[in-house]
Amino acid sequence: MTQEGFKRKLAAILSADVEGYSLLMGQNEDQTIRTLTSYRKTISNLVQQYRGWVVDTPGDNILAEFSSAVDAVNSAVKIQTELAERNADLPMEQRIHFRIGISLGDVVEEEGRICGDGVNIAARVESIADSGGICISGTTYDHVKNKLPFRYEYQGEQIVRNIKGAVRVYKVLIKKDVDEIILDKKLELPEKPSIAVLPFVNISGDPEQEYFSDGITEDLITDLSKISGLFVIARNSVFIYKGKVIKIAEVGRELGVRYVLEGSVRKANDRVRITAQLVDTMTEGHLWAERYDRELKDIFALQDEVTQKIVTALTVKLTEDEQERLVRKYTENMEAYDYYLQGLEYFSRLTKDTNILAQQMFKRAIDLDPKFAAAYALLGWARSQEWTLGWSQDPQPLENAYELAQRAITLDESLPLSHAILAEVYLHKKQHEKAIAEQEKAITLSPNDADGIADLGGILTWAGRPEETIGLVKKAMRLNPMYPTEYLWNLGHAYFLVGRYEEAIETLKRARGRNPDYLPVRAYLAASYSELGREEEARTEAAEFVSLNPQTSTEAWRHRLPYEDQAVLERVLRNIRKAELSCEKKSLSIFKADAPPKIEELMEPLSKREIEVLHLMAAGLSNREIAEKLFISLNTVKTHAKNINGKMDVNNRTKAVARAKELGVL
Repeated sequence: MTQEGFKRKLAAILSADVEGYSLLMGQNEDQTIRTLTSYRKTISNLVQQYRGWVVDTPGDNILAEFSSAVDAVNSAVKIQTELAERNADLPMEQRIHFRIGISLGDVVEEEGRICGDGVNIAARVESIADSGGICISGTTYDHVKNKLPFRYEYQGEQIVRNIKGAVRVYKVLIKKDVDEIILDKKLELPEKPSIAVLPFVNISGDPEQEYFSDGITEDLITDLSKISGLFVIARNSVFIYKGKVIKIAEVGRELGVRYVLEGSVRKANDRVRITAQLVDTMTEGHLWAERYDRELKDIFALQDEVTQKIVTALTVKLTEDEQERLVRKYTENMEAYDYYLQGLEYFSRLTKDTNILAQQMFKRAIDLDPKFAAAYALLGWARSQEWTLGWSQDPQPLENAYELAQRAITLDESLPLSHAILAEVYLHKKQHEKAIAEQEKAITLSPNDADGIADLGGILTWAGRPEETIGLVKKAMRLNPMYPTEYLWNLGHAYFLVGRYEEAIETLKRARGRNPDYLPVRAYLAASYSELGREEEARTEAAEFVSLNPQTSTEAWRHRLPYEDQAVLERVLRNIRKAELSCEKKSLSIFKADAPPKIEELMEPLSKREIEVLHLMAAGLSNREIAEKLFISLNTVKTHAKNINGKMDVNNRTKAVARAKELGVL
């Protein structure tokens, strides 16, 4: 292609797609077409209202272009809000829900059509969005985060085909999302003095110093969490306010706290200036405010002083152990501390690539100070994540994590994280009593550690005590109102094991909505549906589970799931395998008839994009046996299937068949 036929430009791309379109068409084709036509007109009008234009409408998809990311996000929120109101007037079976993804990036325009990275990323981001929800790329977030009144929830980094590096994804929290995340909208104040430490603002004039101000915030949260007389909100929940103009009273209501600590950090050369103020969320009056201008080497003493001021202002009585633990210094080496904070920032992103970078930073910190206990602990945690998040099939990282945690404890036994790492290692070695003891030790050292409390619940579930897990996870959710997906997984897992299958399904579906690729959630949803005899739904989840995890057999899961009671393990695996076999049987039955398969026959348990792509492949083949083989190899093909346009033309059919050949399917 020559430069004459197209032009490049930067644009905000909105991709909208109907959730469950094939199923809706199968149930009532005429009604679905009428509703979709009406909704398309509404969407088109709202796109134009916000200075955008609809580029293409293939199938049930709508692709729109904006010159401004702000306009694109405003348009998306308005679209979802209006469609939700219109859906409320329709019977459940007639409602149409769109998922919307937005990306800001380079696009190529040719003859009125657009393609390129911006379009590819928008489509990928859209596939992650909830039904009726909106997700945006990291570049979009960077442009709108301080310009719009919405809140955002980080969804991690996603791999997009033909795009170098991972793409950050954020969920836009429109009203229904905020209401769900903030539990009952109004949280009762705890009996203890309750506090949230908001992210300290970086006023250094250098965005590269963001990690330092975030690190100061995390250190203060960590210190305050060690005080049993306080109720301290977790990091996840306070960092959603980062970069936002906030109202103190609103923060107090949403997080259920009486007090808020806010401040700023300026770091220049070997000096640091910090301002901090403690505010009552009910009166918005200042209980205490201070400004510090110190040498960088005094940073730990400064943090200790801030903590002590808060304790005094809230008249909290410290135990002797707490007094001892609060007077600490991580390291004498400020360069080592700087690497430690950089590692912490990389680690918090929870991706394979940033985990590697985090480990590099922690190792540099240790090289500079071989007695830096916290750096050993976090390096151990990063190594542990390699195993627990499935980035490595080799158990060696787990052994390394154990050694690093032991080293950290030798240097400083008061670090909660070191004991939590040992608990993780003991759990995967199926030494459940040791795991419980270490995790309880971690919580004793940091009573407000929401993640630690949720993790203890998880360990107890594997150890055959799921009834206790339910209360612990709910306690963790109160300490961390904007809790991560893992809390829902722990709670759903416990509900499943105690036989509360309806509650398990409800909880695990919420977890699936936040992270569709979370393997255990898919597996236990399939098992829960199977227990209730809901075989169609079990097949659907089993198909997703298998396709997301094509290389791992059920037998491999037998070795990874650390149940103490083998009878429970067998019960879980039996349900998962039952759903898988049912799924395979249905996929193969499609080709029993002599006539070529019709797309409506392929509706369940496959997703819409799989149906379209596999139909294209099958339509291009004359030999039914090869088509059958194609479906048997669904696990291999599915990953590619999600990335193909899905328009039923010769070009895409050729691409699909060619890719199938590359994968060894044909």
